[in-house]
Amino acid sequence: MQTLGIYAITTVVFFAIDMLWLGFIARNFYRKHLGYLMAEQVVWAAALVFYFIYIGGILYFAILPALKAGSLQTALVNGALLGFLCYATYDLTNLATVKNWPILVTAVDLVWGTLLTAATSGIAYMVAQKLW
Repeated sequence: MQTLGIYAITTVVFFAIDMLWLGFIARNFYRKHLGYLMAEQVVWAAALVFYFIYIGGILYFAILPALKAGSLQTALVNGALLGFLCYATYDLTNLATVKNWPILVTAVDLVWGTLLTAATSGIAYMVAQKLW
């Protein structure tokens, strides 16, 4: 039950940060650089499946090990590494295979994924530490 609670906390934190980024801060950035590839409507089912799998990965690889170690640093470092690895997989694959994929998008996404996942891991760890 505790793990489900931490998963729920992580989900709220991740969505709050990522929706701020995608919906407001970087909305025009992605449209400007990838508009020619973007669908008119987001396929929310696919997006939600990704989010729930990825958040499970954050929990498993960053937050739970950090709670076991009692270490915020573990949450931040493991989260940053996971974010970099996952976002690198997506962006570098696109850079290698998608015609005219902008290298700027790859660079921004790598930084974003690293920061997003580290921040989510750290915040969820701190909340879980207080609650459990």
